[in-house]
Amino acid sequence: MMPHDTRRGLLVILSSPSGAGKSTLAKRLMAWDPTLSFSVSATTRKPRPGEVDGKDYQFVTESDFKHMVSDDGMLEHAHVFGNFYGSPKGPVQAAIDNGNDVLFDIDWQGAQQIRNSALGQHTLSIFILPPSIPELHRRLISRNQDDADTITKRMKKSWDEISHWGSYDYVLVNDDLDKTEEMLKSILTATRLRRLQQPSLVNHVRALQNQFEELDI
Repeated sequence: MMPHDTRRGLLVILSSPSGAGKSTLAKRLMAWDPTLSFSVSATTRKPRPGEVDGKDYQFVTESDFKHMVSDDGMLEHAHVFGNFYGSPKGPVQAAIDNGNDVLFDIDWQGAQQIRNSALGQHTLSIFILPPSIPELHRRLISRNQDDADTITKRMKKSWDEISHWGSYDYVLVNDDLDKTEEMLKSILTATRLRRLQQPSLVNHVRALQNQFEELDI
């Protein structure tokens, strides 16, 4: 991993249908690089038991949320099942200016909004596909988090999410969690080396030019 003071941070977007392994992969990436932070979304819904304000979500009023949107304070936002959700811009801007990457666990609509935002040039978007639809269904059942009705709804929604795979920079088939994790690390390491992410290169090239002129070759 290269020193953060020599580069600009990335907005790393992970998307997938529920059950494809996105959340597990996100946790593994952050364990691999502790400087990789998770974007804490703002929401107008009430906290669920055990949720901590500022860690799980930023819980705000609908009025405050709308003010953030009107003041251009959100990178992306959506209205889902009667509540507003969004990614505040300020913490993300500060992080990438300091050379730290920010990880987003969002759907294709949120990813599209971020790519079209002022910070869009610093995004890295990755879509995670399941190896098969039966396997996706098996994973949703085996994780034992949802009732049968919720699993059915997630399965119905999965194809709409999968249909947007072509709008992402990278698409990985998660048929082996360890293998997919290694590919994600490789993608992130390479993207950190993009010319755009290394603003210090301009000064280095200027220094090389001055040295060249001093040699009078």
